[in-house]
Amino acid sequence: MGLLDGKVAIVTGAGGGLGRAHSLLLASEGASILVNDLGGDRSGSGNGTSMADEVVDSIKAAGGEAVACYDSVSSVEGGRKIAQAALDAFDRVDILINNAGILRDKSFSNMEEDLWDSVLSVHLKGTYCVTRPVFQYMKGAGHGGVIVNTSSTSGLIGNFGQTNYGAAKAGIAGFTRCLAIEGKKYNIRVWGLAPVAVTRMTEDLAGMDSDGAKARMDPSFVSPAVLYMVSDLSKDRTGQFLFAGGGRVAELKMIMADGIRSEDPAKITAQEIARGEDVVFCDQAGASALG
Repeated sequence: MGLLDGKVAIVTGAGGGLGRAHSLLLASEGASILVNDLGGDRSGSGNGTSMADEVVDSIKAAGGEAVACYDSVSSVEGGRKIAQAALDAFDRVDILINNAGILRDKSFSNMEEDLWDSVLSVHLKGTYCVTRPVFQYMKGAGHGGVIVNTSSTSGLIGNFGQTNYGAAKAGIAGFTRCLAIEGKKYNIRVWGLAPVAVTRMTEDLAGMDSDGAKARMDPSFVSPAVLYMVSDLSKDRTGQFLFAGGGRVAELKMIMADGIRSEDPAKITAQEIARGEDVVFCDQAGASALG
């Protein structure tokens, strides 16, 4: 018996790297997989069918069920086609892994509009475009489901040269928190994932290009966290974020320091804030989690 017997999962950006690893693991646990990949390079240029087809062939060779879909996540019509392809093939959708992404890194002073728009289109808008028809289906079907949105420490913590990518990933985090609240009514659980792995998107980044990093940061080490999220092992958890990869899994969350307080808001001046820095800032004070 697999953890996902009888379930149907859509995985976007599933032709390589993290998406491929997620697809293979979920399939090995009994899920039927809609393998979506546009087949372009890491900048989003080009397209093709071979990447998605190879993953489908690998799943089938291991005795699983899978079909390929080559539509882009970055349009509403593409998102609708991806959801419909899963329904046409398997008659239901229980799991959605929003994983598709591109990189177009530049320092902010060199960040032209096309670099900004293209990254937000695939990551942030793409998450919306695919999630909406799947969420609508799950809501109408009445059997709930699980959605995993791929965020990043670049958005949750920050990284040089990735203002476009970081903004998109932080947007996905906000989307995830809000959708988790809406989904509770319909038993739709929504997770955020902040993965670390060596893939074709990250293989030439600092610290990721050594043989040791490639061995320790294999994408397959992230996928067990995804399996935990989408299976019954995680029970009714929703709206939470897991950092996963390289031998570590840990929750990431936003926190608020105790801060300074006054019954009279007018008494909190800039000078008063400066005097209260020991309790205003989280690195110097106790803090409580916000989510």
